[in-house]
Amino acid sequence: MTSLSRDLVATRRAVEAVRSGVPSRDAVAVLGSGQPELEDRFTSVLEQVAERRAPENRVPGLLLGGGFGAGKSHLLTHLGHLAGSSGFVVSTVVISKETPLHDPVKVFRAAIQGTHDSGRAHGVLADSAASLDPDTPRYAELSRWVSSPASGLDERFSATLLCHERLRSGEVTGSDETVDALVRFWGGEPLRMADLRRALTSVGAAGLYSFSPITARELARQRFQFAGRLMRAAGHEGWVILFDEVELIGRYSLLQRGRSYAELARWLSGHNHGPGLPLVAVLAMTDDFDAAVLTGKDDRTQIPARLRAKQSPEWDETAELAEVGMRHIEHDMMLLEPPDAAELDRAYEALKKLHGQAFGWSPPDVHGLERLGATRMRQYVRAWINEWDLVRLDPTFHPQTEAVAITSDYREDSALEESATRFE
Repeated sequence: MTSLSRDLVATRRAVEAVRSGVPSRDAVAVLGSGQPELEDRFTSVLEQVAERRAPENRVPGLLLGGGFGAGKSHLLTHLGHLAGSSGFVVSTVVISKETPLHDPVKVFRAAIQGTHDSGRAHGVLADSAASLDPDTPRYAELSRWVSSPASGLDERFSATLLCHERLRSGEVTGSDETVDALVRFWGGEPLRMADLRRALTSVGAAGLYSFSPITARELARQRFQFAGRLMRAAGHEGWVILFDEVELIGRYSLLQRGRSYAELARWLSGHNHGPGLPLVAVLAMTDDFDAAVLTGKDDRTQIPARLRAKQSPEWDETAELAEVGMRHIEHDMMLLEPPDAAELDRAYEALKKLHGQAFGWSPPDVHGLERLGATRMRQYVRAWINEWDLVRLDPTFHPQTEAVAITSDYREDSALEESATRFE
C-alpha cells in the first residue's frame, strides 16, 4: 500500500470513528478535548505526580460526568494521550460484565492488559521489569519502599523483588523461568509458596520472610500499588488508569452496588494509591446517576444498612467506604461542559475539512441540528457527517436530521450477578 493510500485509509477511518463516537486516536486528534477546564485539572494532577508534590502526599482520583453522547469516552482518550506524552503508562478499563468494578482482581487484570502502548513486546510489567537497574536511585527508592513496613505491602512483594534482582544475572540454574514466574506474579498470576521459598533459598535468603495469608482482593489492591512504583523505577512517571462506563454499577444487585461504591471510594480518595504512589485514576459515568440510582433506588439508605446487617468487620468497612463513594458521586463529579457556539464552529470546520480530505471533494455547508443546550456533541457530529455523505451522493438532496433522546437504563440485570471473585 502506498503512502497516499495509507493516508486516505487513515482519514476515512477517522471519519467513521467520529461518526460512530468511537474515541480513536485519529478522532481525538481531529476534535481535541473540547473541555479545557477538565484538561487543565488533569494536567495539574500529572504535574503533581511527576514532581512528587501531591496534596498530603496522596493523589486523589477524578470523577467525570456527562450524558450519553456528551464525549466522556472521547475525553478519556484525549487525557490518555496527554498522559502518555508526559511519560506515564496509560491503561483503559471499561466496566462490563467481565470487568466489574467491585472485583479488584479482574480490574487489575484488565488494567494490565489494557495498556495503550502496543509497541511493548512482552507487556508493560515485563518490559518495566526488564528495564530495572539496581544501580539507579529510582530502583533504590523502590527497594526501600517495598521493604518498609510503612508501605503496608505483603512480604511477597519484597521477597519477589529481591529474588528478581539476584536471579537476573542467570548464575542460578533455571533462573530465567523463575524470573518469568516472579514477573507474572506481579501481573496478577498465582505464585506457589513452595516455588517462592525455593527461589529465596537459591539466592541465599531462606528464612528471611514469614508469609501470612492474604485474600485475592487485597493482593490485587496491593498489586496496583507495587506496579505503579515498579513503572516509576523503570523510568516512567507513573501509571494513569482511565475507567469508562462506570455507570454500569447502577445495574448491579444491591450488594454488588455497595461493593462497587466502596471500590470507587478507594480510587477517588486515594486509598488504592497510598502515600507517594505514582498512580492516577480517572473515572467517567453518566451525570444522571445520582438522581436515577442514589435517589431513585434509595441506595444512600438501603446499601449501608444491608451491608452492616451482615455483622462482620469486612462488611462494616465496605459499608463505610460505600457511603464515601456515594458522597463522591453527589459532591465531587466534574461535569463536562456542553459545547458553546465557538466550540461547535471549530468542530464543524475541522470535520468539514476532514470529510473533504477523506473523499476528495469540497463539502458544502449543511444545516445539521438546531443548536440547543440539550443537544450532545455526538449528535451534532453524526448529523454533519451523515448529511455530507448524502449530499456527496446526491448534490440535489437537502437532508434534514432529527435527534431522538436516549435515556440511560439502570434496571438491575441478573446477567451481571456474581461472576467476580468471592468476597472474603
